[in-house]
Amino acid sequence: MDGDGQVAVRVVERIGAIAAADWDACAGRDNPFLSHAFLAALEESGSVAPDTGWLPQHLVAEDESGRVLGVVPAYLKSHSQGEYVFDHGWADAYMKAGGRYYPKLQIAVPFTPATGRRFLLRPGVDADLALRLAQASLTLAEKRRASSVHVTFPTEAEWSQLGEAGWLRRTGLQFHWTNEGYRTFEDFLEALSSRKRKVIRKERREVAESGIVVRALSGSEIEERHWRTFHRYYLDTVDRKWAHAYLNEAFFLRLGATMADRVVMVVGEAGGKMIAGALNLLGADALYGRNWGADGAYRFLHFEACYYRAIDVAIERGLMRVEAGAQGPHKIQRGYLPTTTYSLHHIFDPRLAKPVADVLTRERVQVTREIERLKELSPFRKGE
Repeated sequence: MDGDGQVAVRVVERIGAIAAADWDACAGRDNPFLSHAFLAALEESGSVAPDTGWLPQHLVAEDESGRVLGVVPAYLKSHSQGEYVFDHGWADAYMKAGGRYYPKLQIAVPFTPATGRRFLLRPGVDADLALRLAQASLTLAEKRRASSVHVTFPTEAEWSQLGEAGWLRRTGLQFHWTNEGYRTFEDFLEALSSRKRKVIRKERREVAESGIVVRALSGSEIEERHWRTFHRYYLDTVDRKWAHAYLNEAFFLRLGATMADRVVMVVGEAGGKMIAGALNLLGADALYGRNWGADGAYRFLHFEACYYRAIDVAIERGLMRVEAGAQGPHKIQRGYLPTTTYSLHHIFDPRLAKPVADVLTRERVQVTREIERLKELSPFRKGE
């Protein structure tokens, strides 16, 4: 696609066209969603495919010997679903004005609102290659007649670097729990105000006294029956939210077959039968909460499985934080505080780019104010 005699950038339309060792050498082990195995599970299960509106267009940078120096997970999209950073209003406005918003190029991990590097460079490679890959994404978008390029949930460093290069910058917020050196869950509780501490203890006690057994499973402890049941929960949750079920059963089974050691599934059981589950993936220093579902409504079980057990796991494994996914101000009272997230956007038509830039300038101020307001609701003791 592009080359200067030293580094060439090409496009591949399936993750399987790149050796797992080469991709993972660039992605590293920090973030499980960036691994070759996770992206392959999405593609090989058919969850990510042209039929679902996600056409892989991964960028690969190589030196003259063919050694992979950097990669970018990218997709040509015919809609704005499954992204968690919403641009539907931009698309509607542009199309009403006679423009064509789709296709667009999305640099992201599909269906995954977790922050991580998006321009993945092999250790020791010059950091300027990230800018080269960003420029290559624009060239690719123009060739595919895409209206725009979007980078969702990049790191703050990438956000700053590309912002300085002229990309439009957007912020959002999520709720994360931070491990302040806690040795036990009780240590964490002692950092909270007395009232909040009592509430959490009451919620955990009610679940424990209900007869429901809650377990955190990983590796070979997660059996095929757990994955099949969890997929059923996923479909039920999606249906209740009037959303689209992109992740099929084959994806979950493949995740179990190839990445079970990087999965923590918190299951609730009654009479030896699974009645609820929360899916988490393990990173080098974080636990990432993804999906939850249950057979019915069980008092406080959602909080126990998704938030409190996640904290237990993080403390036991010495992880620095728990990222509990998108949305949910109710997480604040469970110790998950508001945290800034980032996205980047390059829109080719200045008739759309200019008003979007103006909107994002105001939106960033609003997000900052909202985060400060929400921090005032913190359950932690003042001065802690």
